Amino acid sequence: MSARQKGTLCVFLAAVLYSIGGLFIKLIPWGGMAVNGGRTAIALVVIGFYLKVTRHKPVMNFWVLVGALAVCGTNILFSLANKLTTAGNTIVLQFTAPIFVILFSVLFFGKKPQRLDLLACGLVLGGVLLFFIDSLSTGRMLGNILALLSGISYAGVFLMNDMPDSDPISSVFWGDVISAAVGLPFLGYETEFSGNTITALVVLGVFQVALAYILMVEGLKTTPPVTASLISGVEPVLNPILVAVFYHEIIGPVALIGAMVVVGSVVLYNVILARQTMADPIK
Repeated sequence: MSARQKGTLCVFLAAVLYSIGGLFIKLIPWGGMAVNGGRTAIALVVIGFYLKVTRHKPVMNFWVLVGALAVCGTNILFSLANKLTTAGNTIVLQFTAPIFVILFSVLFFGKKPQRLDLLACGLVLGGVLLFFIDSLSTGRMLGNILALLSGISYAGVFLMNDMPDSDPISSVFWGDVISAAVGLPFLGYETEFSGNTITALVVLGVFQVALAYILMVEGLKTTPPVTASLISGVEPVLNPILVAVFYHEIIGPVALIGAMVVVGSVVLYNVILARQTMADPIK
């Protein structure tokens, strides 16, 4: 397996882990800020251990801080949106991220998107819209706005490796530090600390935040940001499917068609990209 393929696999696995967020956030009977504070505090333990094992000392500079704010914004906004609107609305609006990745790449890094990137982006977003066509009209407006803003911050996560003087794992570390510091005080307002609640929180912290971000950082080393954001198209499909199965939010036939469009587009995109890379290894 080439470095590029390993990077793609890491991004895919990260997206799968991210996808459990909607379900487990719904299962915890806390406010969004408390959930995010608890899960990022747990994630910090795992990421701190990872940094110690890899002997990587966290650094701080302007671009690391920008990345940290993107991580923090994604964490907080996604958690709040899941409590204020449906899981379907949250993830479809967050998955506007590929559009912002392309926009930011052009505006700040002078990178012209390839025709394949634009085509795949359009197909994936079309599939996502089909997937949630029945749910976009429901849910509270504030939650929808926060979900859309999380799409902007999520784009920043995909661009961390392209930022000058960047250190993505440091951005993840500091982003979780900020998230935990802001969110933990809200735990004082919660009264439900059952075994199921704590278990769900630990799963979120260890897998959906810490391990997912570690995999994403590793994947971004060899995966372009536009490609990574498109590979993550599996997340907006898996997320509401899990919520539907375990939290009883119904998925309609149009949504299933959308799921096939998203998965098919991502698979086709990566097959074409792999063939192009084999034909021209310099790419």
